[in-house]
Amino acid sequence: FISQTYSPQGKMALRIAASKALRTNSVRSFSVAASGLDRMQTEENYNAVLQKFAEIRACAVLRTATSDACPKAMQAAIDGGFKICEFTLTTPDCLDHLAGFRQKYDGDVMIGCGTILTIEDAEKAIDAGSEFIITPVMLPDVIEWCAARNIVSVPGCQTPTELVNAYRHGAPLQKLFPGVAGGPGWVKAVSSALPFLSINPTSGVDLDNAGEFLQMGAASVGLVAPLFDPVAIANGDFDQIAKNAEKVMGNVRPVGPYVRK
Repeated sequence: FISQTYSPQGKMALRIAASKALRTNSVRSFSVAASGLDRMQTEENYNAVLQKFAEIRACAVLRTATSDACPKAMQAAIDGGFKICEFTLTTPDCLDHLAGFRQKYDGDVMIGCGTILTIEDAEKAIDAGSEFIITPVMLPDVIEWCAARNIVSVPGCQTPTELVNAYRHGAPLQKLFPGVAGGPGWVKAVSSALPFLSINPTSGVDLDNAGEFLQMGAASVGLVAPLFDPVAIANGDFDQIAKNAEKVMGNVRPVGPYVRK
């Protein structure tokens, strides 16, 4: 991948070309509401989810080895200031916990589901109350299923090519996973060369550098093990999780909201 600097006119041309590609290749169209697709969401809901990501800019991504630890750990992250939370399907009883938190925090904390690998996974997550869908890899069928229903999907991507392909299939946010060498600098280079992307790094982001990722062009970030310290969870030290949440959100908030593309 070679970084290139574009003039303002060049950047505008990129945006126009990307928009045309998206309209051509993406299944998402708000007009399909009339078709009566199952699990169809509204345009207002779609935009509200994206706006929440733009305003909060940090998501708590939880996977625990036991069902019992899951709600305690996520509650600690919320107590520490997180307003966007992702439950992952690798956690025992994930969808039950997701449904409980959606009911408890509906309209305040946004709840989503991760480690989605199939359309069936996505269907079950939406039925449980998930407000957005996260996949660990770039899965065109899942992206397009979500796009057709005004459901925000955030697919995992590792290269600039995957990021662009996810965008073209209809993903408004693109998850950078796993982490890449260069971290924030890599995000800056790619987001400068491909300014229509909205990149969401989730690996390599820690309590101290989350703000730097945002300053370098990331749309939002995901916090996994640095937030949900496995040792603290194993010891039942959920106060430490809350302290971790307070620290990372203290680094994220000063950066301010993301300007949506």
